Parts: sequence; structure tokens; C-alpha cells
Amino acid sequence: MSTSSATPHDSRMSRKAVTAATLGTALEWFDFTLYGAVSATILPKLFFPAMEPTAGLLASLATFGVGLAARPLGAITCGYLGDKLGRRRLMLATVTLMGLASVLMGLLPTYNQVGVWAPILLVVLRIIQGFALGGESTGAQLMALEHAAPDRRGRYSGLLGICSPLSQILANAVLLTLAGLLSAEQFESFGWRIPFVMSFVLVLVAIFIRLKVDETPAFVALKQTPVKKERSPLKAALGSHRKAILRLMLFFCSPAALFYLIVIFTLSYLTKHLGLSQSLGFSALMVANLCAIVGALAGGYLSDRWGRRKALMLGSIMTLAIMLVYFPILDTRNTFAIMAIMGLFLGFTQFQSGIQPVAFAEAFPTQVRYSGSALAYTGANLLVGGPMPMVAVWLMSQSGNSPWPLVGLCAVINLVSLAMIAIGPETRGVDLDRVTETAPASPQNLSTSTLVEQP
Repeated sequence: MSTSSATPHDSRMSRKAVTAATLGTALEWFDFTLYGAVSATILPKLFFPAMEPTAGLLASLATFGVGLAARPLGAITCGYLGDKLGRRRLMLATVTLMGLASVLMGLLPTYNQVGVWAPILLVVLRIIQGFALGGESTGAQLMALEHAAPDRRGRYSGLLGICSPLSQILANAVLLTLAGLLSAEQFESFGWRIPFVMSFVLVLVAIFIRLKVDETPAFVALKQTPVKKERSPLKAALGSHRKAILRLMLFFCSPAALFYLIVIFTLSYLTKHLGLSQSLGFSALMVANLCAIVGALAGGYLSDRWGRRKALMLGSIMTLAIMLVYFPILDTRNTFAIMAIMGLFLGFTQFQSGIQPVAFAEAFPTQVRYSGSALAYTGANLLVGGPMPMVAVWLMSQSGNSPWPLVGLCAVINLVSLAMIAIGPETRGVDLDRVTETAPASPQNLSTSTLVEQP
């Protein structure tokens, strides 16, 4: 039995790291969300005009799906390189790649200008965006958390959890502002391009901040430790840590599925099934995203106070309970009730997403942490997150527009997630600088972070 002490953490550098990670990830989610907002309105006319309207809409939405499909490739590739080359280099690369793809998307010629090359280039840029976001999501989490002091990791994790709902609020606010200032013809001609091109300024800011952040103490410690380095971190993660990857992936399937159910399918349910206005749907979604920000911050904070497992179990139990009354409350068509239930549902869903970064990071030793975390995170999104809106539509069509089969499916996914949380170890206070498997520190020893290796 031997002991190992964690590397001291510079609080100033920790703040820089979480700022750089949060800003960069929010920017990448902003660009990704921005595309989703225009793919159903502007892009079919400009890039798929030769198709009839419905086919053009489907083709445009398919390019959004291409971005989602490219995320696992980005996660696997960047996970391998991040475990070999370091977190900092990959974070500079992914934010630069996303920024360039977004700017080029804003400058793309239309179908009327270059013909079939317009949709081809659009698809290529969407693949690059998805690849960059896949690598960014896990890398930014590790950059922030490996710099954080053990007793503040949950708080930093919660800050990372606000990136997605914050980006949705900002993207929709920017588009609504431009649509209000410009005529319909101006918005279709050049207005939609403005936020894509202007994101270049935000990219420069994000790169500047990330250049000021040192490589993480955990990765520096790995390079200085006389242990056998993994030739293939990805292979090592799948070989020695496949049970942890599978458990974490199954846990995150529920937050991933419920997130897409709320932000995508619920809008369709409110407008098409209940006949409510789109403005009500967007307003309710805006309120829900504000609640999601609060939820992510609360989840991260409570995970530092209670431990990761106890906080995650609270979030999972609450989403299960809310799910059972979600559609009946939507069916009341009462504006206040709809906003309240969507806010609670997305809030407790993002409560778990605010804990996910730290729970995933603490589950793996340094040399496979990027690969292991990325596989679990993107695996959950690929398995149930992305397909959930389409599955929901299909179940509704097969059940005579009854939501209960969908509720049953989501309940099963939630129960599996809850079981994975229950059987998992408590990891609060584990030494993130470790290069071997170690037992978690007790809450009483968080200040010293002195850990004993398992036999």
C-alpha cells in the first residue's frame, strides 16, 4: 500500500481554466445551436431549392443530423490525441476548427450561385462542426476539472453544464433580434449569416484565453511519472475500463434522451398536437433553459456538499416523478403550467448534466480519462439522445397520439440510469492526478486528498 498526494492547485489558474473551458464550449454550442435554428427555415430555400418544400426541409434537417453523427468520431479521435498529447493542445485545436467552420458557413455561396456544390460544402462544414464539438465537450471538461481544487470540482462541473442551455438562449435571442431589425428579404439574403461570421470574434477571444491556461496538473504529473505509457489510450480504456464506460454511458442515456425530448419534441407536441402557438412554445423553452442553468449550477454545488452519487440520485428520482405528470400538465394548455413543468423537467435533467463532467472525470485514471469520458458521453448521445425526437414521433403515431408509450419508454431509460447511479462508487475527492486506480478519498480528507491505492 502506498500513498500519493495530489498536485497543489493554483486557484488563479483554476479560474482561468474554467473560464476558458466554459467560454469555448458555450461558443461551440452556440454555433451548433445556431445552425439547428436556421436549418428548418432559411437553409432549405437557399441550399435545396431544386427539391419540393418537404423534401428540401428533410434534406436540410438531415445536414443537422450529420453534425450529430460526426460527434462520436470527434470524441474518439480527440480523446486518443488528448490522452497522448495533452488537454491544452486539443482545446486550442477544437475551438479553432469550430470557429473556422462557422465563419465559412456564414460565407457559403447558395445553390443559385454554385449549384450542387452549395449543399455539398454545407454538409462538409457540418461534419467539421460536429467533429469539433465532439472533441470539445470532453476536453473542456477535463481542462477545467483537472485544474480545480478537489473541493470545488462540482462547482466547476456545474458551470460547464450551463453551456448548452445558455447557447440556446443566446442563439435564439440573436436570431429574434436580427429578424426584428431586418425585413424578411434582408434576413433571408444576409441576416442569417451575420451571427456565423461574427462568431469569429468570439473564437479569437476564446483562443486568447486558452493560450493563457497551462497544461493541466494531472497530465503534467502523468508525463513526469515513471510508469508505462499507454500506446493506445482508446484501446486501454475499452480493455481495462469497459465496465465503467458502459455504466456511465447507461447513466447518461436518461439525461441525454430527456434533454432532446424537451427541447425538440415538446415544441412539436405543443404546436401540432395541442394546436398552441409557436411563440408560446419558444417562450416556454426559453424559460425552461433559464431553469436548466439554475439546475446545472445547483447540481454541481450539491455534488460537492453531498457527494456525486447522492446528488445524481436526487436528480434522477425527480425526473422520473416529473415525467409521469409532464404530458397531462401540457395537455391543460395553461401557459403558466406549461412553462412551470417544462422548467422543472429541464431543470432537473440539467441538474444531472451539471454533475456529469466531474462524475465522468473522476471515474478514470489520467492516461485514459479523455478517451473513457468521451466514449461514455458520446455513446449515450448516439444511442438514445439524438434518436429520441424521431422515436417519440414514431411512438405517438403508432399509439393514436397517446403519449403514454413514450412515457413508458422514458421511464425505463430513467430507471436504468438510476440503477447505474446506485451501483456506482462515490468518487468525490478522488485524486485526479493518479495514473493507477485509487480508492476515493473520504469526505473528511478532502482537504488533503491523500489517497491509498487499492491492492
